[in-house]
Amino acid sequence: MKNLFSNDKNDKYFRTDHLKADLKGRSVRGGAVTMVAQVLKFSLNLVSNVVLARLLTPQDYGLIGMVTAVIGFVGLFKDLGLSMATVQKEEINHEQVSTLFWVNVALSLTAALVTAAIAPAIAWFYNEPRLIWITLALSVGIIFGGFSVQHSALLNRQMQYKALVFNDVRAMIIGIIAALIAAWHGLGYWALVILPLVSGFAGVTGLWIACAWRPGLPVWRSGIGSMLAFGGHLTGFTTINYFARNLDNVLIGKYWGAQQLGLYAKAYQLLVLPINQINAPITAVAIPSLSRLQQEPQQFRHYYLKAISVIAFLTTPTIIFMIVASEDIIGFLLGSQWLGSSTIFRLLAISALVQPLCNTTGWLYISRGRSDRMFKWGLFSSSWLVTSFFIGLPYQASGVALSYAIAMLLQAFPCIYYATRGTSITMLDVFGAVKQTFISSVVSGAVVLSIKIYIGSSLPTWVTVIIYSAVMSLVYIGLMFYVFRMKNFYLGFLGEFKK
Repeated sequence: MKNLFSNDKNDKYFRTDHLKADLKGRSVRGGAVTMVAQVLKFSLNLVSNVVLARLLTPQDYGLIGMVTAVIGFVGLFKDLGLSMATVQKEEINHEQVSTLFWVNVALSLTAALVTAAIAPAIAWFYNEPRLIWITLALSVGIIFGGFSVQHSALLNRQMQYKALVFNDVRAMIIGIIAALIAAWHGLGYWALVILPLVSGFAGVTGLWIACAWRPGLPVWRSGIGSMLAFGGHLTGFTTINYFARNLDNVLIGKYWGAQQLGLYAKAYQLLVLPINQINAPITAVAIPSLSRLQQEPQQFRHYYLKAISVIAFLTTPTIIFMIVASEDIIGFLLGSQWLGSSTIFRLLAISALVQPLCNTTGWLYISRGRSDRMFKWGLFSSSWLVTSFFIGLPYQASGVALSYAIAMLLQAFPCIYYATRGTSITMLDVFGAVKQTFISSVVSGAVVLSIKIYIGSSLPTWVTVIIYSAVMSLVYIGLMFYVFRMKNFYLGFLGEFKK
């Protein structure tokens, strides 16, 4: 029976057959738009972090870190993997998406209530009464997310990246302005609470304006069983992965206090900031595109290898640079009060050498509808990383960072091998796509390290950062373009953006 709220104009959000006619063009243009937006978001994030870091203290960040590590876990269940289910499924209809919408709303409300209920327990665990009101305030943001999941998924499914990125940037700007005003007026850690709340509200209202689809009444026999199963496995992976990636914050906050956690959390935040600006736009385009190619193995292989080559080209030299110049970067961006995080920053950067590549294995699982394999890998990986946290914990935050870095490097090979099994992609394909960027990045980093040893601390921090980054860029581009002769490949890819 047709849903009473369904109408023909909604069909444009469900059909995808028209996308294949120009899938490459849509992917490249979408990647270009998203990448430009990510550059803007990175700049906004960087500036806001620099300003807020000078208006607030490590303890302020530590307090928020104590809560977000727990509240974020509960908030995972507002989605239940159903956004990716909507993007990945080859055929979908209004009744199914409407039903998923109400499932997401119910889950978000439940998650918010659970978060509010455990606020006293969080405060007791850390022996910090201020966490009660922080937790209650942040729980409201979970509700916003539930109302935006399916609207965002439909725009993503239709590869309408301009609408998505415009909304993201607009919401971010509004949230940052609100946080800066709060910090300037002496509200302290409440500025870090206001930022996600204001951004979340602005984001959900913007999505409802950008996406004209409106949910109808739920139809429980609409054939969403397979989508719920897919989302369940994906949520299982996300849950255990989140637990593994945030337990370090919980343990450091519990046993070493807000100061150590603030240094650790800020180092990690600064590390992933540039990496996420590269990974996020490519991931946003790659999953819908690979999902449309899941029945064409060779095209699937070609698209994946080209995408990881671009990710490696951009992320590997960035990470090597952060390893070599960690003290200068921390001092320049955050100020002298944060220099205690420079060693943590360097150790975490070592782990990031393999993270961008390992993260792309999620594309393979999701686009092929194999979230069950993704969940199995998550069980192993999470257990491995959690063990590393406990090994490093007696040696404060830097010990946790070192142990985590070693664990990440050791699991890189099995991570990629397990994900590519059963596909047209081999391990040799993956290594071949990234080897030139790794070699060029290491050589460029060695040149910068030599200059750093020669210069010492004779120049202002901002001058050394400019010198190091300029040398790193020139040497790296020179090696990639003229030694490994990859100039035509990357410039050709860049030229696609103009079409």
